Amino acid sequence: MSRRKILISACLLGENVKYDGGNNALHVTILERWKDEGVLVPLCPEVLGGLSVPRPACEVLQGTNRVVNRIGEDVSEAFSKGAKESLRIAKLEGVCMAILKARSPSCGKDVIYDGTFTSTRVNDSGITCKLLQESGIAVFSEEELSLAEAFWLSKGN
Repeated sequence: MSRRKILISACLLGENVKYDGGNNALHVTILERWKDEGVLVPLCPEVLGGLSVPRPACEVLQGTNRVVNRIGEDVSEAFSKGAKESLRIAKLEGVCMAILKARSPSCGKDVIYDGTFTSTRVNDSGITCKLLQESGIAVFSEEELSLAEAFWLSKGN
């Protein structure tokens, strides 16, 4: 049986896929080890959905699955497409868990911004995070790496 894998937001590994063209690179031992072991599957749902880098900042409109960017365009279709493609890759790669970027409109877990572009946080999750969770994949943010590691070890990895 092939080794289980971990889906990870590409920006966390230093790929310049953030909306502003930058990244959120984390330089932590556990990610370095998983990278060396070849179990990480990096991706960016927004890029997979067809959005450019850089791109206008996006937020989920509170209480909906609609996503708009800072200039008022509805980019929900790109976010939905990226989420579905992320799930397809996760299934193809045998992913059992994901480590996603906190507060992202795609990847945020439990807390995202409310769609007003005023830095107002709400208790909700991003489009890709929700789809992965609904499909049985455990999701952790980069702020929960100790929980992610404990989950990984509990699965016999």
